Amino acid sequence: MTEPQGALLVGSVNYDDAETTIRTAASLLGDRLRRIPDGEVGKRFHWIMFQPDVLGEADGIERVGEEPIPFGAGLDARPLRIADGVDAATITLPPLGYADAAIESYRVFMKLRGEGVVPDGIRFQVSLPTPVAILSSFFSGADRAAIEPVYTDALVAELGQILAAIPHEDLAIQWDVASELGIIERASGYGAVMDAWWEGDPFDGLVSRLAALVDAVPADVEVGVHLCYGDAGERHFIEPTDAGTLVRYANAVIAASARSFSWLHLPVPLEREDAAYFAPLADLAPVAELYLGLVHREDGAEGAQRRIAAASAFASSFGVATECGIGRAPEGSTEGILRTHAEVAAPW
Repeated sequence: MTEPQGALLVGSVNYDDAETTIRTAASLLGDRLRRIPDGEVGKRFHWIMFQPDVLGEADGIERVGEEPIPFGAGLDARPLRIADGVDAATITLPPLGYADAAIESYRVFMKLRGEGVVPDGIRFQVSLPTPVAILSSFFSGADRAAIEPVYTDALVAELGQILAAIPHEDLAIQWDVASELGIIERASGYGAVMDAWWEGDPFDGLVSRLAALVDAVPADVEVGVHLCYGDAGERHFIEPTDAGTLVRYANAVIAASARSFSWLHLPVPLEREDAAYFAPLADLAPVAELYLGLVHREDGAEGAQRRIAAASAFASSFGVATECGIGRAPEGSTEGILRTHAEVAAPW
């Protein structure tokens, strides 16, 4: 059986502030991590659900419906539309919030490194959503195609601010990819998200979009891709038959990207300990670091070891992770989840 080496924290961690996240991760997993995120604290707790409040402030973008739709932490989950008669190309979006959060948390990261809490050589990880996630979740119909270049430019500009503010040797960028899997799978009951808004094969469009984001990260900055089937209420929007779609999509993006991945993360559902789920991994293109999201709070190290054994028949080298972020895991479970990573994975 393969002994996993190293661990990846996918992004969100259920602590209230970046210092607690970074300090705890370094303490429990420092010799197993190559990167530490800030835990996606504050308004990023619910991943992209704060973006409607941001985008709704732009002239030319309106909220759909008269009454707010509460979504925890004071967020309004109402969808968005381009106002009648407005050319989307003329819309100027406000700051999206990702650059400001990254720069603020990096200061905390550096303070803790200076105190010796964060080991030298560990990078600061910034997780960013893809434009597909925002467009498919909050816009509909023709508005998706119209606003896509505007939002994409704004997100890439936020990436540029991060690249300008954080030394490249300290930085790692992760693209969070969830809605794309929904479009590919054509999951029943997932609504209009399933409809691509561009001409041609939806798969090809999703490949080119993600490859462009990977290539937007300079070669001296690490870049990773986290593939996901969602975790709303700790449930997927679809339960994958096996890892075949993940491998097919990852291979296509790897082939289409001009630069190499620093790491790739693939989720493993709680119930899957069978060879059939992992078999497609035998066809996965080489990546510098592969992480399998086989750590689950429900069955801890024992369950992780069963999934490690099943994966070992098809992947000769990998590290461990959870299948998605743990920011919305039950309160009090976070430290146990982090300790499970250490129990089942060897240090670097």
